[in-house]
Amino acid sequence: MTPVSSPSSHGQSPLRTVQVLGGGNAASSAHVRSLAAGLVARGVKVTVCAPFEADHAYDFTGVGAGHVHVPRSSDPVSVAALRAACANADLVHAHGLHASFRTVLALSGRRVRTPLVVTWHDRAHAEGARAQLLRLLERRVAKAATVVLGTTSALVDRARRTGARDARLAAVALPGPRRPVEPDDPDRQRPKARAELGAIGRPLLMAVGSLEPHRGYDVLLDATRAWRRLDPVPLVVIAGEGSLRAALQQRIEEEELPVRLIGRREDVPELLAAADLALLPSRWEARSVLAQEALLARVPLVATAVGGIPELVGDAAELVPYGDARALADAVVRLLGDPERRERMREKGVRQAATWPTEDETVAQVLSIYDELTQPQPLL
Repeated sequence: MTPVSSPSSHGQSPLRTVQVLGGGNAASSAHVRSLAAGLVARGVKVTVCAPFEADHAYDFTGVGAGHVHVPRSSDPVSVAALRAACANADLVHAHGLHASFRTVLALSGRRVRTPLVVTWHDRAHAEGARAQLLRLLERRVAKAATVVLGTTSALVDRARRTGARDARLAAVALPGPRRPVEPDDPDRQRPKARAELGAIGRPLLMAVGSLEPHRGYDVLLDATRAWRRLDPVPLVVIAGEGSLRAALQQRIEEEELPVRLIGRREDVPELLAAADLALLPSRWEARSVLAQEALLARVPLVATAVGGIPELVGDAAELVPYGDARALADAVVRLLGDPERRERMREKGVRQAATWPTEDETVAQVLSIYDELTQPQPLL
């Protein structure tokens, strides 16, 4: 990529932007790193406000951005640190609900209004009173933002319903290599990974995501009962950690289900490439990283038709209703018994992945929005 200067209203001075992350989940943190790298290459000055551990994990400074430590909490110290970091910014871009809310607090009361772009990468998940609080935060952020960017059409619609004056679709690229796995790749089945997981001589079904209620793993465990009659019995492997770990493990042991919980892993792409099928049983997903990685790895995907999933995968996955264990089980049984259909899905997946935006395209779209918001307004 050839560095180019961003057109701006600031003469020869580079556009000064601040990117704000909260704790930053893996997808949003990787996006901010990719965005920072692309903006810096185009002559934009970038400062990333995030906890120390986020910079350590994603190395924002390594791509040419500045880094300011801002803790996750919304206490006065964090807000004051963020306010100071944004003092000379031409534009501020916050990622995720909690980071966006802190940014709204930090920018409030300023004499000169700084454009605030907010990206909603996903919905915040909570139950009961906390869910009500999150809805109030969403409304406050949506109304205060100059522009809300949603990574899926469903999130754009949600932002508009919540009070955003300007909400737009801005699909986020999956950072990293975009080379699909070749059909004859000798590493495709990764025998070592399958042996480690205990899937020698049996189908391997892979799910990835936090062990939290919205992931739908209770439904997945229900579905595995139907697969026990298959010969050989498929093994379901779930990579992730969360509050439901103990409860899920107890069910697996008590019901003798063919499921393994392997915790948080750094080698998910390699494990996924070794799988026969990928499973995504969630109650809600935005622009699912697992779905994208599965299609790129030529792994047939069975997913719930929720949130941004249908828009993301098109006809390149088997989609089932959320909460329907029988539909999930039947879809898996059909695919395992139909090698030709699995191969068609692999080919469809590669074609679908080719329609997703690249990192360069994502950066270019965001930069065009920045330029729009920082150009001087004509006098009437």
